[in-house]
Formats: sequence, C-alpha cells, structure tokens
Amino acid sequence: MRIVIITGSDVYEHQRVDLLWEYFNSIGVETEVYSTDFDHRNKEIRNNLKSEYHYIKSRPYKKNISVQRIISHITFSNDVYKAIKNKQVDLLWVLVPPNSLVKSFVRYKRNNPNIKIVFDVIDMWPESMPIRKYKKLPLISTWANIRNKWIDNSDFIITECDLYQSILKQYVKKEKMRTVYLARDILPYRSNPTLPNDKIALCYLGSINNIIDIETITRIISELKRVKPVELHIIGDGENKETLINKAKCAGAIVIYYGCIYDTDEKQRIFDSCHYGLNIMKPEVFVGLTMKSMDYFEAGLPIINNIVGDTWDFVDKYNIGINYTEETLASSLLDQSARSRTRAFFERMLSKDKFFHDIGEVIEQVFQES
Repeated sequence: MRIVIITGSDVYEHQRVDLLWEYFNSIGVETEVYSTDFDHRNKEIRNNLKSEYHYIKSRPYKKNISVQRIISHITFSNDVYKAIKNKQVDLLWVLVPPNSLVKSFVRYKRNNPNIKIVFDVIDMWPESMPIRKYKKLPLISTWANIRNKWIDNSDFIITECDLYQSILKQYVKKEKMRTVYLARDILPYRSNPTLPNDKIALCYLGSINNIIDIETITRIISELKRVKPVELHIIGDGENKETLINKAKCAGAIVIYYGCIYDTDEKQRIFDSCHYGLNIMKPEVFVGLTMKSMDYFEAGLPIINNIVGDTWDFVDKYNIGINYTEETLASSLLDQSARSRTRAFFERMLSKDKFFHDIGEVIEQVFQES
C-alpha cells in the first residue's frame, strides 16, 4: 500500500501529521508527506524542514483574515495536486483546512476512481473565526461552501472533535465520519503538587490573543476572590498580554507572569502550584478541544472551562474540572482528587496508543468499503 499525506499548514504537521507518519511507517506502509514551507504562526518561510517530507513553496501572507491568505491556499492546493497527480497511490490522507484542498482532491479522485481519500478535518474555517461580522462576508461563506459542497465525495471523514460533526452532518452521513482526537506520547508523569491553602491559584497557558475571553477570566477572578485571595500564573505571550495582566489585577488577582516556557519540567512545577488551568475562549470560537487543555490534562491540572462541545462533555463526564457559567464558582470548587482523574483521562483518551488504535480502525473501515 502507498499512502500520501497532505497538509497545507505547519500547525497541523506538528500536531497530527507526525503521528500519522509514525503510525503508517510502523505497520510497513510506504508513506509520503507533502506540506507547506510557510510558517503560519510567524508568517515567514520555515527553517525547520524535515528531510523525509516534501515541501511545497507557498505564497506568503501577513494576515489571517485576508484575500492573500485565500490566494495562498488555492495556489498551494493546485501546486500539491500537480506534484502528486502522476504518482501511484492507494490512499490520500488530506488534512483540512485549507478548504480548497477538498475540491482539488475530489477532482483527483474523479480522475483516479480506485484511489481512496480520507479528509481529516482538523479545524473548521471560517466557523472558528473569532469575529462574527467577518463570517457574513460573501467571500468567507463561499470559502466554507467549497468544503461543504465537495466533502461527501471522499471515502471517509475524520474530525478532530465531535463538535465539527454538528455542522458536517448536514452534508455527510454520520456513519461516514469518526472523531480521532489529537494525541501525544505518554511521558513519565512527574507531579508533586504544592498547592497553597490560603488562596486559589489559577494558571493561564498559551497565546494571549483575540480569541481568549479576558472579560470572562476577570469575572472568574472576581467570583473566586469572594472565597479566597486569587493568584494568576500566566505562561505565554501575545498582543493582549498587557490587557490580561492589567484586567486581572483590577479584578483583584496577584499576577505572576513567566513569558513563554517550553521546558516540560518547568511548566509542570508551575502547574503543580495551581488549583486550576483556565480554558476560556470567546463564545463565537468554534473549537471542541484546545491545545492548552491538552497541556493541562497531561499535567494532571483540572480546568475551569467555557469551551462547548467535547471539552464541556469531558469535564462533565470525567469530573476533571468546572464548566463555567454565569453562576458563582464558590459552590463548585473541586476536591484535589481531580488531579489524578485528570491525568488518567489524558492517558486513556489522548495518548498515542489510543490514536494508533483509532487510525487502524479507520483504515480497516475505509478499505472494507471497497
């Protein structure tokens, strides 16, 4: 069997493609990866290219919401199509977005009807845009329709979370879709909680950008401060850093800012000094499972969460945090046995072994359909 994996974003390459590559190679499948040479987060040409992957030269763009970005995606889709059109392939595994890849490789399948195609929906764009007004623009709705109109012409669809299927079920039968969560290696768990008794310690991890809900974070601080003093530990950076720090202080929190930390042991020490991790985003953000919540779960840190869909259900089902509503948090504070439940949830649901198992079942189902 020959498999080609295609991804138009370096973000998905690190979070998804590397695991797919590892799995397919572990079962002896000849696998090639085609990715982009453009760094989406830093908006520059990448310098961390893997020797075993193929990289398509991509058009740079400066803004996430721009015509230039859409042109870049369309050009990438056309270029990667040309790069593989004469290859002997049994399965194409295509990560979406960009949505233009859906239309391009449905066309590919029509020209090569014996090839299997799996679309792996790792994000919903433009649904995940944090600004409602842009979603109504004709260009943006057209971009969503490129995915929705063509996606059912694949053999199978993977979604990164169940939430995405709430939209895709309008276009695809449920039995043709399956959720496979992001995953990580299970590394040795080195946790030694040193939690303060005289205050409530919170942690915010990640980009401090326009999709986090700073107003809700400050409201949480104000409510918790009625019970005990509040300390907020911030790991990360972004354009709204000063706003978060200043508003958290105004709400009554003692703020400890670390900047970006990449060392796992150092992050674990900070997590071990906190009662909860904050998983708080604006309500218009359409995401089921955040990367920051995976970091919290891996560290055994229960969360205060307002993300609807998968994460909300996980918190309810496994008792690994608090789902925040407008009601006060005072009567909802968890006992700290939640730390062991949180780590156990991570090992059971978000491990590499679970990912490999699920992908194996997907491959079996795809080829049983033939």
